[in-house]
Amino acid sequence: MKRSTERILTTHIGSLPRPKDLWELIGAKDKNQPYDQAALGERLKSAVTAIVRKQAEVGIDIPSDGEFSKASFTNYIRERLSGLEGINTEMFPGPPSKFPGYDETMRMRGPNLAARLGTMPVNIGPLGWKNRAELDTDIANLKDALRGMKFEEAFMPAVAVGQVFFMVPTKHYASDREFLYALADVLKDEYRAIAEAGLVLQIDSPDFVMMRHRQYWNRSWSDYRQSIELRVEALNHALADVPEDRIRFHVCWGNFEGPHDNDIPLKDVVDLVLKVKAQAYSIEGANPRHAHEWRVWEDVKFPAGKILIPGVIDTVTTFVEHPELVAQRIVRYAQIVGRENVIAAPDCGFGTFGGWEPRVHPEVMWAKFEAMVEGARLATQQLWGKASAA
Repeated sequence: MKRSTERILTTHIGSLPRPKDLWELIGAKDKNQPYDQAALGERLKSAVTAIVRKQAEVGIDIPSDGEFSKASFTNYIRERLSGLEGINTEMFPGPPSKFPGYDETMRMRGPNLAARLGTMPVNIGPLGWKNRAELDTDIANLKDALRGMKFEEAFMPAVAVGQVFFMVPTKHYASDREFLYALADVLKDEYRAIAEAGLVLQIDSPDFVMMRHRQYWNRSWSDYRQSIELRVEALNHALADVPEDRIRFHVCWGNFEGPHDNDIPLKDVVDLVLKVKAQAYSIEGANPRHAHEWRVWEDVKFPAGKILIPGVIDTVTTFVEHPELVAQRIVRYAQIVGRENVIAAPDCGFGTFGGWEPRVHPEVMWAKFEAMVEGARLATQQLWGKASAA
């Protein structure tokens, strides 16, 4: 992966708001409704070309395809893998809400979580590939869009083994280990294909910390840690054939605006994060619940040869961060882990679920990206004593 050897590089976390006309086609496909397959293919290609060009214009050094082909960052696998023909209509268990009035108000304001997630699958049989062509199309569309654009390198997200386990229940496999390794043995093909195409592979794994107050909210801390260790083991198995320097790992506490007062601290799981086979680690660092956690790296030695991708702008509020604040955040990390080991990014994606209006309007999103790029330029001046060469 590229390092910030001469200036602070910028990237993002993958998902961006889909154009409305593109979503109408993807949404119909997700709901198993009639749609024009040729029209979807043509519109997807043109939309990816446009979004890559826009990222380059704004100054993003390491762009993606915006995850434009996917209804969400998890349930896209339903279209690609066999064994996921069931429909999951049940949401996660969780502890009783401490804010029932707030929850009711939020339900009245917009679609519920099930509606936002799209059509979630259930595993009902052996896992395997049924549609590799969609992955090949995503790779081809991104590589075509990059031609003639100014960028350092490009990345493509893929769902983590543990995230599928988190979102997709199984009625076929007899144990957690059996299901996780079955997922690993299939998803490894996607991971390897992205890297072999010359792209950086991003593994999306919000399950890493979210499962503590979902699947494991009423289980012991030891049980939770053991489950994470098993997920890391299975993920590393899936990544065995991918060079470490082509992998970045994204972990977040859920890309939603809410209290987040039960989020587990980064310091309690950072050792497990660093066990994942990856060169770079993307971790939230801008939102009010986790902005203080840059100090974790004062106590935890950052491994040699690794890269940190901290969140320096928030993705769920419409505040446009001041570039000087962005620069302050970047400099804090750089002074601890080394300037060459920091790449600036948002906390998470801006279009996590394609089928609903984004919390942050695209016009505001681009302004936030511009603030991030300017903040990286200011940080470069402070850290190198010179203006950015970008």
